[in-house]
Parts: sequence; structure tokens; C-alpha cells
Amino acid sequence: MNCWIALFRGINVGGRNRLAMKALVDLIEGLGGRSVQTYIQSGNAVFLHPGEDPAQLADRLAEAVSREHGFQPRVMLLSPETLRAAVAANPFPEGESEPSKLHLAFLQEVPAAPDLDRLEAVKRPSEQFALKDSVFYLHAPEGIGRSKVAAGFEKALAVAATVRNYRTVGKILELVQSVQSVQSVQSDDRTGS
Repeated sequence: MNCWIALFRGINVGGRNRLAMKALVDLIEGLGGRSVQTYIQSGNAVFLHPGEDPAQLADRLAEAVSREHGFQPRVMLLSPETLRAAVAANPFPEGESEPSKLHLAFLQEVPAAPDLDRLEAVKRPSEQFALKDSVFYLHAPEGIGRSKVAAGFEKALAVAATVRNYRTVGKILELVQSVQSVQSVQSDDRTGS
């Protein structure tokens, strides 16, 4: 079984596309997921699944939500290694002390022709951003709500993304550790260790 992190975009936002986390757990289990754990209502799930193709499994999850709940969210699947690497590559360690002000945008793919000058032109003096492979980092000490970089980065990069703040990323990594611990115990039980 592989450990996967599912990041759902556009659920339970502004009273639209409502999906209870219990329903999300049931949905993932219905597709063969095991040891499913979720974090907050915005659609973060960690689970074990035998599937090895993240794009295919993400599509299956989005289709299942559409079929059972009437809307189709964008779903991005990450491996624990990918998420850990994104955290390790954080170019703004000073932002970690205010984890709600540091954001990681996980991109569907590496941007072919990102227009970073466009973002540089609208950023506030206190803001910092960086693109590293398929992760866009934004440190917005004044908050993300009025940030023109936050509002425009997806268009400037020309790729789909889903954003999580540093606090949420840390909580997801805690879930990964919990799920992988369960997997390790189950493996030990099967081998008689």
C-alpha cells in the first residue's frame, strides 16, 4: 500500500460545494483507501491505497465526488516524500514563525513559461515569493486576503494549483506520520515481528 495525500480544491468554501469530512472518508474508503484521516473541512486527506498512479487516482476521487455530491473539485495527490521535499525547500524560513502567513501552492505541473515579472510588479513590499519546480511559495506577512500576488499567481504561472498554509502542511505531515505508523504496525503484525 502506498501512502497518499489528497488536497481537494474548492470544497466547503463560502458555503458552496459542501462535503462533510465523514463523507469524504467514506468516499475514499469506497475507492479502496485505508486508514483515512482528514484535517479541517477544506479537504485534506491522508490514506493508504494500492494505486501507484497519482493522476489516475486523483481523477477517480474527483469523479466520485461529482457522482455522489454533484460537483467536481480539483484533486491533487502528493506522496509524503513530495510534501516533505516542499517543506525542506522552503525559501522563507523566517515565515515559519507565523505559519498562517506562509503559503505553499502545489502546482499541477512545472510551469513552462511563468511570468514572475507580473507578480513582482504587484507584490507588496513585505511580500516574498519564489517558484521551485512545482511549488510556489508566498510569504505574505500582511495576510493573503488582499495580496495581489495570491490573487494572480495562478494566471501568471498558467497552471492549476491548490494552496495550503504552512500550519496546515505541518498538520498534514503529522497525519502522514500517523498513517504510516499504522501501516508499519500492520506490516509487523503480518510478518510476526
